[in-house]
Amino acid sequence: MKMLHDCSAYLLLLLFLLSCEPANSRTLQLDSCLVNIHSHELRKHYSDIRSRVISEDGEVGVKLLDKSLIKDVQEGQKCCFIRLLLRFYVERVFSNFASSELQLQRCSSALANGFVSIRRDIHKCHCQCGEETQRKIDSVHANFVKLQINQAAQKAVGELDTVLEWLEGLEHKS
Repeated sequence: MKMLHDCSAYLLLLLFLLSCEPANSRTLQLDSCLVNIHSHELRKHYSDIRSRVISEDGEVGVKLLDKSLIKDVQEGQKCCFIRLLLRFYVERVFSNFASSELQLQRCSSALANGFVSIRRDIHKCHCQCGEETQRKIDSVHANFVKLQINQAAQKAVGELDTVLEWLEGLEHKS
C-alpha cells in the first residue's frame, strides 16, 4: 500500500512538472555564437522597475548608451559587443546599483542573473574583439565614470531599455 502511495505521489509530481510552461527562451545568433536569452523575463523585470528608476535619475542631460551604437557595430563584432556590454552591466552597473526598496532589489538581481546567464553562453564562444568595438565600450565606460557611482548605476539601469531593444532586435534578425 505504501509503495502504491509513493508511486502515485511521483506520478503526480511528474504530471505537474510536465504541465508547467517551459521558460520562454529563444536562441539568439551573434555572429557564429548561439546564445539562449529569456527576453520576456528580462523585459518583465525591467518594466517592473523602469518608471521608478527613471524618475530617480538625477542626471537627465547625460546619456550612457546611444541607440546608434549597436547599428554601427561592424560585421562579426556583435558577439563581442554584447559580451562586453553585459560584462559592463554585471560588473559595474548591477554591483553598484543600490536601492532600499525590496522590489527594486529583487528585479535588479533578476536582471543581473539573466545577464550572467547570457554571458555564460557567450563566454563559451570565444568572440574576437576588434579595436573599434572596444572603443565603443570604452566610451560607455568613460561616460559612466564621469558620474558619481550611484548616479551612474541608476542611469545605466534606467537605460536598460536600449540594451533590451538591441537584444530583441538581434532576435528578430536571427
